[in-house]
Amino acid sequence: MSLFDPALWSGKINIDGWRDASGGKTAVVNPSTGDTLEHIGSADASDIARAASRAAEVQRAWAATPNTERAAILRRAGELFAAHAPQIQDWLIRESGSTRARAVFETDQAEQECYEAAVLCSHPIGQVMPSAEPRLSMTRRVPAGVVGVISPFNVPLILAIRSVAPALALGNTVVLKPDPRTAVSGGVTIMRIFEEAGLPQGVLTLVPGDGAAGAALVDDPHVRVISFTGSTGAGRKVGEAAARGVKRAHLELGGNNPMIVLADADLDRAISTVAWGSFFNQGQVCMATGRILVHADIAEEFTARLVAKAEQLTVGDPDTADVDLGPLINAHQRDTIHAQVTASIAAGARLLAGGTYDDLFYRPTVLVDVPDDAPAYAEEVFGPVVPVRTFTTLDEAAQLAADDPYGLSLGILTRDVMTGLELAERIPSGLVHINDQTINDDARIPFGGVGWSGTGARFGGEANIDAFTETRWITVRSSQPVYPI
Repeated sequence: MSLFDPALWSGKINIDGWRDASGGKTAVVNPSTGDTLEHIGSADASDIARAASRAAEVQRAWAATPNTERAAILRRAGELFAAHAPQIQDWLIRESGSTRARAVFETDQAEQECYEAAVLCSHPIGQVMPSAEPRLSMTRRVPAGVVGVISPFNVPLILAIRSVAPALALGNTVVLKPDPRTAVSGGVTIMRIFEEAGLPQGVLTLVPGDGAAGAALVDDPHVRVISFTGSTGAGRKVGEAAARGVKRAHLELGGNNPMIVLADADLDRAISTVAWGSFFNQGQVCMATGRILVHADIAEEFTARLVAKAEQLTVGDPDTADVDLGPLINAHQRDTIHAQVTASIAAGARLLAGGTYDDLFYRPTVLVDVPDDAPAYAEEVFGPVVPVRTFTTLDEAAQLAADDPYGLSLGILTRDVMTGLELAERIPSGLVHINDQTINDDARIPFGGVGWSGTGARFGGEANIDAFTETRWITVRSSQPVYPI
């Protein structure tokens, strides 16, 4: 039977998937065609409360499960992601507008996230500490408890599983609220995989819903850690609400990422590199290249070649053709992007490519002469739009790149690697890629930004341990001491 056979949705998935949740149902829509693919329940505050309470009830038993058993479930989940990859990829393409290449990347990464999380199950959980007293002094890492994961639409599988898998591995239970626009590929997929892998019921709970459901999850007293990926505006609200509940919020937010092209860069490769970083997934990636800063000596040739590349790229339904760009997620996203483009042109920017759309298919767009305060330059666009600015000195390049409240990803293209590294030191950023574009990810690396881009690295290896456990200090004496009172 197919992993996503509708018959399965009336079984366990109905319990954890909220297909008939109190908040009614939401249509799962194909952005390329407008067709309704499925309907999924929309959780309200009462659903969230039940899910979090249930997660708290089973958390101690899950934490007490031998690490070998937890690891085996996670490895099995990785194997299932590989076995069912074609089905999952089809859902990603139809539901999120993903190209086939991005869908393949997502399933491969989800598989690796599970394998890397399985390793955490046998990671040392404490240290023996020095002590001036006659006692054994040690620290122990213990699960945080219930972890709430709120994930977005743009890369729905990866941006959910990279929190879900390590949190489970470290003995936590998880309540997952995916974006309702991608609740199957970012939610039902993960639930079905872990059910088939043997995860006990209640350890992972799916609660698709809107912003109100997310707010209820953040506020619930059973939830001790929130892992949120989304916009900076929404992340601020999550952080404020979490602070009121004296709980941790790990925030992976937006970016307006610079790509600096030095005068000695290999232009043949630079054009491909920049175009990928700017237009991959229709620009709907927090790490997408949002600003191109190119040395004045090569700016004319670079810009002409980038415009030619943008005009060559194909845009269409990735389910029926091998295209470079698929659709934007919905009309609201399209209209927001187009408003930023038109406002930037009104402010003085020149449009060299794109700036047009057919339904949700937006053409790759290149702007030049963009003022500092133009929306396409000063804001995160989250679409296939890139402004090009010039600089003449490294000092100017560093100033332009650093003059931004975000700090997620930075790319620098140069034949002089040491110059690239020295330049990167002057620009606040959580991720730096010399001679590569700004969109890079790996299940083993710490990931996160600074400034408006989030609260620092918290995914991958040791960063996951910091994110999803608490440190407990334990002392043991052979006999009770005598105190002077």
